[in-house]
Amino acid sequence: MQLTTENILLFGSLLLFASILSSKTSARLGIPTLILFLVVGMLAGSDGIGGIYFDDPKIAQFLGVAALNFILFSGGLETKWESIKPILRQGISLATIGVFLTALTVGLFVHWITDFSLLEGLLLGAVVSSTDAAAVFSILRSKSIGLKGGIRPLLELESGSNDPLAYVLTITLTQIIVQGEANYSAIALKFVLEMVLGGLFGLIFGKAMIWIINKIKLDTEGLYPVLLLAMIFFIFSFTDLLGGNGFLAVYLSGVLLGNNKFIHKKSLLKFYDGQAWLMQIIMFLTLGLLVFPSKIPPVVGPGLLISFFLIFVARPIGVFISLSFFRMKTREKLFISWVGLRGAVPIVFATYPLIAGIGKADMIFNLVFFISATSVLLQGTILGYVARKLHVYVPEKSKRRFPLDLELSEVAKSELTEITLPKESNAIGKKIVELNFPVSSSIVMIKRNNKYFIPTGATQLVDGDNMLITADNTDAIDEIHRLLGIWKSPESVN
Repeated sequence: MQLTTENILLFGSLLLFASILSSKTSARLGIPTLILFLVVGMLAGSDGIGGIYFDDPKIAQFLGVAALNFILFSGGLETKWESIKPILRQGISLATIGVFLTALTVGLFVHWITDFSLLEGLLLGAVVSSTDAAAVFSILRSKSIGLKGGIRPLLELESGSNDPLAYVLTITLTQIIVQGEANYSAIALKFVLEMVLGGLFGLIFGKAMIWIINKIKLDTEGLYPVLLLAMIFFIFSFTDLLGGNGFLAVYLSGVLLGNNKFIHKKSLLKFYDGQAWLMQIIMFLTLGLLVFPSKIPPVVGPGLLISFFLIFVARPIGVFISLSFFRMKTREKLFISWVGLRGAVPIVFATYPLIAGIGKADMIFNLVFFISATSVLLQGTILGYVARKLHVYVPEKSKRRFPLDLELSEVAKSELTEITLPKESNAIGKKIVELNFPVSSSIVMIKRNNKYFIPTGATQLVDGDNMLITADNTDAIDEIHRLLGIWKSPESVN
């Protein structure tokens, strides 16, 4: 069935509805939700019962790149700096050395067992070399898997930051195969430039985001998500235009924004969490539609060999070597090796050889699809079981709390104090977000004119405001008094 203007919204809404319903089924069956999104797309496609004909890798690539921006930005927003700071070097090592070694070993193996040339094998290795942020974020969170120590933030940091190198390797190898020659010194320089500019622009634009959101005064609160959306796409495209890596810039800007205070923070975090899920569904549905199931059986044999090699050999090699510089237990490295989930991102990257017209592009795409589906289905399904067997699982009562629990816990800090704002305070007339309170503190409630309300970052303080403030420690309370221009030490109540 051909997609037309008249039926695209109808079929699109039905596919979204079917995907959401399938997510409830997957929870009962223990199957990762993302694999069912792919199945729904395949069933709706030209070889399935839906009969929707879709064979445009350019559109699939565009939707995939746009969706990946959302997913990486949302993942960055939810990445807590205090969690990733202790494991930052390990995460960077996994996202660079680990990705490179995975691409190299898979590429050599593919060249050995198939008729792929060495460059074609390395291209396939590069496409599947990074873990998928959408798969890792969604499976860890939907299954509510609690993990010991810094394993969870390490996995999320790796999956959010390792796409840039896989992207560079994929684009570079595609260009080499098409052009038939390579200037390796120029390639190395280009890679360094992309990563440096991506990191630099991510930090610069992340700071700019905070300033713009807090300073701009929009009449309608609903425009703030739109403003943020415009900035996300601008960061990606502008960074890419100047030769930097847009994916890295978007992820870093999300991390920077999420770890600072800004207006409407809670509502924006919830909005972009929902949007990230929507983008995951759209991305997997689109890629499912793009696949012709009738073309998969011929690649099942080599696909299984490559998939098992990736899961049980290449990924562990990348993990153990990249983490050999750090003190970690063997069972932790084994679990990190197992959570090398491939998903939609490798399938999106596999559209680049298709569009470039490389000879074995169709086979590469079908192999990548099979490998990604196998990875999510096998590794994602028994993730909790593997965590228990390797003794990295945290019991139910000790699991890390999630956004709702974090919101409720904000009022349960170790220090609670009540402050009345005097007329001589230098904070009068300022927005709360402009005061730069310590990150560990917050104004829980304000009493003004005998009425109580919960403030936001945009709330302006006035003379006589009676504020209930929470903080982690007395030093933070003292800092708040200094920022408010009140020098008398408060009496804290617990």
